[in-house]
Amino acid sequence: MVNMDNIENKLVVQANTLIEASYKLKPSQQKFLRVMASMIDFGDEDFKMYEFKVSELMELYGIKDQSKYSEIPKQTKELMGNVLTFKDEKSEVLVPFLSFYKHEKGEGTIKVQFHPFLKPFYLYLNKENPFTKYKLKNIVSLKSTYSIRFYELLKQYEGIKSRILTIEELRQIFKIEPSEYTRYNDFKRKVILQAQKELPLKTDISFDFEEIKTGRKITALKFYIHQNKVKMINEPNTFAEVSVTVSEEIEQKELNLEDGMKTIINMMKAHNVNGSEAMKIYKSAKGDMNHISKVYNHFKNKNADNFVALMIKMVKPGEFNEPKKGIKKTSFNNFKGRDYDYDDLEKKLLGWDNEEEE
Repeated sequence: MVNMDNIENKLVVQANTLIEASYKLKPSQQKFLRVMASMIDFGDEDFKMYEFKVSELMELYGIKDQSKYSEIPKQTKELMGNVLTFKDEKSEVLVPFLSFYKHEKGEGTIKVQFHPFLKPFYLYLNKENPFTKYKLKNIVSLKSTYSIRFYELLKQYEGIKSRILTIEELRQIFKIEPSEYTRYNDFKRKVILQAQKELPLKTDISFDFEEIKTGRKITALKFYIHQNKVKMINEPNTFAEVSVTVSEEIEQKELNLEDGMKTIINMMKAHNVNGSEAMKIYKSAKGDMNHISKVYNHFKNKNADNFVALMIKMVKPGEFNEPKKGIKKTSFNNFKGRDYDYDDLEKKLLGWDNEEEE
């Protein structure tokens, strides 16, 4: 029997490809899969069998109507017939969620196991298979199935602060039938606005969106993702949660990290510095943007083998001393400094140390 104590604070960790997969489930089914995911321990190499008490799942979901007791086993059983869909121009792959289901009616328990085909989405996560993680409590109170999916799609891009999705992409991800919500206004009201209303009340993020037109038709949406500061006041540890999106290193522990990253990316356009690299430079410099600017202005025209690695190294406090030329000696600076071959150090960092003169 799984231990449900403090389960709301357990992490749900899943591959971004799973977040973007096409499927349609009821809210309780989605929540149950996330509860299962939160049971996975770091280092697990195979899926375990999990056994839950139905009464504890009802309590977790906030269901007080006992007449709905039978719905949880019933909807969980239906997961045996539900599949994930991965489709591209060359192929279509269907993957089942569960490989095993057992309902002990007399004991009021459900025993389940993930299908082994899902291992890449829950167990084999790394830089090459990027993932997103969040605390379970963010989704267990959501009522709309679209709110849960929107939460994960936007949480995935929380570090970037925005995401563009076409209407067609959203319909495919949510598996909305062609006959459903054929008018954009219906789609907006039933799918988008409902999630926009729920997320700030029950999760650690919220969003605004901008409609993008092709001609006169709305074909895409740009979502602006915000941290839910009201939620953070009540839960001071929210900032410690990490949403891994583009790569494993992206963290957001400082209020001004995003502004710093944007400034670095804009400053270093000529060197094609991306978001993850900008984050590393920013953190290496302890957020000192003036220092980053000085180091960049000195090295920007140098022919370095790995310019980003050079910047990460040299922006560290104490690594770079701005060369001073033509300074008149006074009683204050008339002393002998340490022997420091700055040119030699620079050559080593730029990868020129092997090009010695004969």
